[in-house]
Amino acid sequence: MLHYKGLKGTYERLIVSDAQVDRQIEALIEQHPRIIPVTDRPSRLDDEVVLDYAGYCNGVQFEGGTAQDQTLVLGSGTFIPGFEDQLVGKQPGDDVLVRVTFPTPYHSEALAGKEAMFKCKLKAIRQREKYAPDDAFAKEIGGFDSFAALREAMRKGLQAYADRQADEDLKLKLLDQLVLQYDGEITPKQLDGAVDGEIQSLQAQLARQGLTLDAYCQFTGKTKEQLRQDMLPDARKGIVRQRIIAQIVDAEKIEADEASVSAAIQQICRENGMSVEQLSAHLDENAQRAIVQNVVTQKALDALRDSAVIETVEKKAE
Repeated sequence: MLHYKGLKGTYERLIVSDAQVDRQIEALIEQHPRIIPVTDRPSRLDDEVVLDYAGYCNGVQFEGGTAQDQTLVLGSGTFIPGFEDQLVGKQPGDDVLVRVTFPTPYHSEALAGKEAMFKCKLKAIRQREKYAPDDAFAKEIGGFDSFAALREAMRKGLQAYADRQADEDLKLKLLDQLVLQYDGEITPKQLDGAVDGEIQSLQAQLARQGLTLDAYCQFTGKTKEQLRQDMLPDARKGIVRQRIIAQIVDAEKIEADEASVSAAIQQICRENGMSVEQLSAHLDENAQRAIVQNVVTQKALDALRDSAVIETVEKKAE
């Protein structure tokens, strides 16, 4: 029988510092420059322009070379070398023929090293200006009455996040106390399956960065078998954690009620900037099952924490 109640743990609460708030506000300012329409001069380097364009190679329009209302900062090096320079000194409404040569190599082999022409329509010129940390910034970007109000909201948000992270850390440390006590059997087949899951997760993470498992092994200097061996401890811990959580779920008679599942879906939407309707298009049977499992897991971890003897220690962040 699992004895999971009465464990001892420390809730390490990190108090958000002024420096953290300052860094977060500076990052927000960098992410949201003031956009000022320019109507009294031609375009120049560092301007943001809005344009339509269509690309042609040997007189034939090529796939992927057309866009409307494209924004581009001149001099940013975002487009093919030479493209942005030819848009300098132009006015809104101008038609511009931009002639370039695609680099070699290029992601499209059909275009690599080829000469091309882009028919461009310059639609607008805008100047990007950095906000000052003042009431105007707070009102225009944050929707607050004053900079002081924005700063306080930022502090509360950072503190709430830090508190959630500390709580998650506490629950996992309590869970791992039980992992160390676990003496159940794990078969080689079960362990191998868990490592397979770890490998699949790594491959998905690498794919999001445009990398492959082979490239990762080459970079780390490890073979796939060495990689699997390195993953064994975490794979075993994952199996044991799941078994312990399942026992707590049974003991506490935990279920994923409709309100909890709905709250979890709302949280996913907030984190990804999506509406429930948009998310629903991606909620297949496996995704729904994963959400339910996550809800049940979090309730089990909450029960583990709530039954423990917790000491709170506060520390100010730098």
